[in-house]
Amino acid sequence: MNNNFTETKILTFDIFGTLLNLKDSMEPYLKKYLSDFNDNFEASEIWNTWRDRQRIEQYQDNILMLGHSGYLNTCEIALKYSLDKHKLNYTSDVVNNIMNGWNYLIPFDDVVSNLAKLQKRFKLVALSNGEQWYLEHLAEKQLQFKFDNIISVELAGQFKPSPAVYRKATQILDSHSKHIMMVASHSFDVIGASACGYKSAYIDRYDLPLEDRGYSVDIHVQNFSQFKDLILNNKIPDISNNKSEKNIE
Repeated sequence: MNNNFTETKILTFDIFGTLLNLKDSMEPYLKKYLSDFNDNFEASEIWNTWRDRQRIEQYQDNILMLGHSGYLNTCEIALKYSLDKHKLNYTSDVVNNIMNGWNYLIPFDDVVSNLAKLQKRFKLVALSNGEQWYLEHLAEKQLQFKFDNIISVELAGQFKPSPAVYRKATQILDSHSKHIMMVASHSFDVIGASACGYKSAYIDRYDLPLEDRGYSVDIHVQNFSQFKDLILNNKIPDISNNKSEKNIE
């Protein structure tokens, strides 16, 4: 783990799953659906399938060179796939009602106050797979935080972790990649950014290992507060009691 961040000027943030708590936001909508249809399923089981499938939909867009079809579009396609996979009945109204939850995503408890503290030293940028209008809505209404910039991957025409996304952001920010740090709770995001010369911070909210792709991360912590303390005060948190040795960078 590197604690020398003197060159870091800009922090770019993943939104979905790093700043906003998707699981706790969306499971109530799935529970309402299950309650109405009296299906004997746990909401978490559907959610896990849904979240994994959505990433596959995004990867397929990149691989098939379909461009950026829209974050919410991939969410809806993945939701229908997940309900079909579990052989659950649904209507178009059900899908619309569940999808409405994406407008009301709630932030993790450790996010908003710490963003304000980070903004005193760094330029803060949302760099996300969401549509531009959607990211602006979430920043204003749900996070209630004013980023220095909001960059949608729409501008690159690809989903993360396509290199085009990080390179496009570098151009927009008129900065060298060495001055930018990607902050995300998803391994693919920090690896993608590292491959394009960014520094990287892995907020390991889900206790998942980093994929072995030859790229290390500069920061590996469990939550957003630890990240804030480290980068502002050069305090490296001791997570050895909670993490296996192989997962500590």
